[in-house]
Amino acid sequence: MKLKTVLRPMFILLLAASFFAAGCQSVTPPTASDPPPPKEEVNTPGGSDEPAPQGDAKATPRNETLYVNGLQWGAPTNFNLLSGNPAFPINYGNSRELVYETLFMVNQLTGELEPLLGTKYEWTDDLTLKIELNKDAKWSDGKPFTSDDVVYTYQLGKKYDINWSSFWTYIEDVTADGPQTVNIKLNKDNPNKLTVLDSIEIMPMLPKHVWEEVEKKANNDLATIRKEVNEDPIGTGPYKMYFYNDQKITIVRDDNYWGQALFGKLPAPKYITHVIYKDNAAGDLAFKSGQVDVSQQFIPQVWKMWEGGAPVKTYIKDAPYYVPGSMPSIFFNMTKEGLNNADVRKAIAMAIDYGKISELAISGYSAPMEPSLTLNTEAEAKYVDQAAIKPLQWTTDVDAANALLDSIGAAKGKDGIRVLNGTRLGPFEIECPYGWSDWNAALEIVAQNAKAIGIEIRTKFPEAPVWTNDLQTGKFDIIMNTPAGGVSPSQPWNRAMTIMYSKGVAPMGEMAFYNWGRYKNEQADTIIEKIPTITDEAELKALYTELTQIWLKDIPSIPLMYRPWVFDTVNESVWKGFPTEGDGSNIPPQISMDGAGIKSLYQIHN
Repeated sequence: MKLKTVLRPMFILLLAASFFAAGCQSVTPPTASDPPPPKEEVNTPGGSDEPAPQGDAKATPRNETLYVNGLQWGAPTNFNLLSGNPAFPINYGNSRELVYETLFMVNQLTGELEPLLGTKYEWTDDLTLKIELNKDAKWSDGKPFTSDDVVYTYQLGKKYDINWSSFWTYIEDVTADGPQTVNIKLNKDNPNKLTVLDSIEIMPMLPKHVWEEVEKKANNDLATIRKEVNEDPIGTGPYKMYFYNDQKITIVRDDNYWGQALFGKLPAPKYITHVIYKDNAAGDLAFKSGQVDVSQQFIPQVWKMWEGGAPVKTYIKDAPYYVPGSMPSIFFNMTKEGLNNADVRKAIAMAIDYGKISELAISGYSAPMEPSLTLNTEAEAKYVDQAAIKPLQWTTDVDAANALLDSIGAAKGKDGIRVLNGTRLGPFEIECPYGWSDWNAALEIVAQNAKAIGIEIRTKFPEAPVWTNDLQTGKFDIIMNTPAGGVSPSQPWNRAMTIMYSKGVAPMGEMAFYNWGRYKNEQADTIIEKIPTITDEAELKALYTELTQIWLKDIPSIPLMYRPWVFDTVNESVWKGFPTEGDGSNIPPQISMDGAGIKSLYQIHN
């Protein structure tokens, strides 16, 4: 498997997600209370024939507008999916469905793919995925959405080095079989079904009749194509661009949206506006006061917002408030003396106070840690025999950690630090980027906990680019990162591969885009290669259970906390009826606009 080249774009995406999740964006836009810019500065792509609400192109009625924050930091530069950095609401990586839509919608609660542009998919043989398309689907300019558009969108990834190019390592061809049917043929030398299923829920479909012209104008030069602003994107989604400037971006509902037949009606908000705040504090203040309805920002101690009477809600009423979507973890350099001992790593794992990390670092948004390669969610926990891994799962137990180190002959020196086989257990550096306050706090706790068992760990918080280089080249003792964050059909395989797969990983000193600690276990490699070819659920469970047992014994990484995919917090001052746990709606907390979370827009009301 040629995973090194395959995973580089994937890693870049995940790394971006790590930056995003850490809430460390740096921007300097004006606040919402600042005066609006002169009228001539306002861009009005599309919707120019729409009557200007309240006589002002910038203003929209409050009771018709859903305000969101935490997804756009800094002034928008383009809405071009091929640019690599499009502004809200265009997105690659979160299955955003507002303007461009995907074939299927991923549901975080179940892990299932729900119909959107595609009505159903099936494996017609071991190498062919057949997809039926919705015959009602149309582009916002009225032209029909067909299999030619799907083939064209996939082929863009083969033709250019763009976000979804990596899928072509697993795909041999994508062909149309009539106007509403597409066949995806897998690469027989690398038939990774899981990753190809990722593609049908994450790739936004582009209109062939529009982007062929863009390509021609650019003479098929990707650098030129990336300069296309695409200020009036033609998509199949329920919204079109309305206007944008450096303070906010507004989209307007397409009342001719084809999806009325699928969802039964149009989404409730006529407008969706993303206000660009300068930092989390400004966004949180606006959210608490009801100026923002849906917030994707890290809000410390969110319960304090509703203690004062604000109609603020999280998907889960009580702690941990959010549904977990990732596990930020620490990775050990497997070549470092001392840290190359599994018992030492296990002692550190048992010394860590996970409850303190949850309480102090991330405001209680993490349930008690149950170490595993899977999240503690219904969608993932089903893959592992929980009873079989239970004897190997560690818990916080300082006495047991000390006893383990005593048993392997790691005696404390005069300074209280242990020495194992002539190697002093420390000082080891543990690092993550400066300013990622929740991660910084978590590592401070790990360092304190390690000292209690006679292992010296010192925190190191370099600038993010330094951390990135250290991570990839293996220039670290212990380092923090999120292994394959996000929710997709390829989880938990993707996470396990990122942590444990050794083939194609560059040696220390060279760039590696997964398995940063250079862990190696041949049986783990064999299982990781086999899982994407298996469809029998019992066999899958046996494989994931064995793989998790290997990980629990070898401990190449330690998850420190559960973290949501997105922080979906709502203020119901204006819009009410957002989905919550146990309401029977099966609408996931995917911020009302990603994947199956978009169904929330059809449920809310004033």
